[in-house]
Amino acid sequence: MSWLFGLNRGAAPAGGGDAAPGAPGLSLPPAPGGGSGGTAGSGTGERQPPKDKWSNFDPTGLERAAKAARELDASRHAKDALSLAQMQEQTLQLEQQAKLKEYEAAIEQLKNEQIRVQAEERRKTLSEETKQHQARAQYQDKLARQRYDEQMRQQQQANEENLRKQEESVQKQEAMRRATVEREMELRHKNEMLRVEAEARARAKAERENADIIREQIRLKAAEHRQTVLESLKTAGMLFGEGFRAFVTDWDKVTATVAGLTLLAVGVYSAKNATAVAGRYLEARLGKPSLVRETSRITVLEALKHPIKVGKRLTSKAQDALEGVVLSPQLEARVRDIAIATRNTKKNKSLYRNILMYGPPGTGKTLFAKKLAVHSGMDYAIMTGGDVAPMGREGVTAMHKLFDWANTSRRG
Repeated sequence: MSWLFGLNRGAAPAGGGDAAPGAPGLSLPPAPGGGSGGTAGSGTGERQPPKDKWSNFDPTGLERAAKAARELDASRHAKDALSLAQMQEQTLQLEQQAKLKEYEAAIEQLKNEQIRVQAEERRKTLSEETKQHQARAQYQDKLARQRYDEQMRQQQQANEENLRKQEESVQKQEAMRRATVEREMELRHKNEMLRVEAEARARAKAERENADIIREQIRLKAAEHRQTVLESLKTAGMLFGEGFRAFVTDWDKVTATVAGLTLLAVGVYSAKNATAVAGRYLEARLGKPSLVRETSRITVLEALKHPIKVGKRLTSKAQDALEGVVLSPQLEARVRDIAIATRNTKKNKSLYRNILMYGPPGTGKTLFAKKLAVHSGMDYAIMTGGDVAPMGREGVTAMHKLFDWANTSRRG
């Protein structure tokens, strides 16, 4: 019923045409002053601005409401209009309640949003406080570390200063001790020189005072020594002369003496030569010449010193001549032919071929020679010419000993 009080004037027709919705047959009173709906006296159609708060009140609405109420009471559709109005009022109330509930839900949502925002703000605040606490703890830890480093640096400086002072003190004490020792040595040397000088003076004075007595003693000693020597010579001459005279007059003694000296000379010469021959034989059979640096030949001394090693060498099988030797294919073929030919020569007991290997150090010459000797079942001996030169004249004898020793090998 808001149209009764002029609230929806603009929605109704201005000239009494159609009836209001829900109230058929009812018509609205025409607006006074024509169909413009404006205020009286406004010829131009423009509304003047209100002068106070009651100036915009329109009493025509009340008049139309009263007239519509009288017409409604006189109409036969009054009850229907009243029920329709009530239903519209209930609908409006329900709409208002729905709006209120929407407002309450919006308010509740705003409250929840506010709570969420407050929780978020609180979480951000706690996070910020945590960050601040962490930053404060890190800063405090940094300060503590800096203080600790400073304390350690100061302590290190103090220790270095104490060490420097101790070193200076030790150096001073050492200098004082050295000076004291030097002073003591100097004083001792002076005292010793004074004592020696005093003793020399006293001895010289005593010698000067006893020069006559000393000369007399020396003269007496020399006379006694000369007399003793002369008597000894006379006695020895007499004894030697008598013995030689008796020896010469007795021909049996002379013959026996000559024969004894001859036999003695022959025995000494024979023993010397026999000892040299036996030594060379033993050295050739048992020992090893001094020129030989390395050999595969087993000696008695080596067997006694290293029995296990010698046993392994005796029980080992023949190896390939080129095992562990890296050569070019062409040279390897030539060397393998030499190894096969040497092994067959050893088996057939024929004449060996001479081999000359040349090349820079480290190319495998000595290694192949060892492998060739082991593969062929022979012994090897290694020597260098640099060992012969320092021996001088003895080098020839050493070479003869070397070849004599090599000739005694049973394996070749």
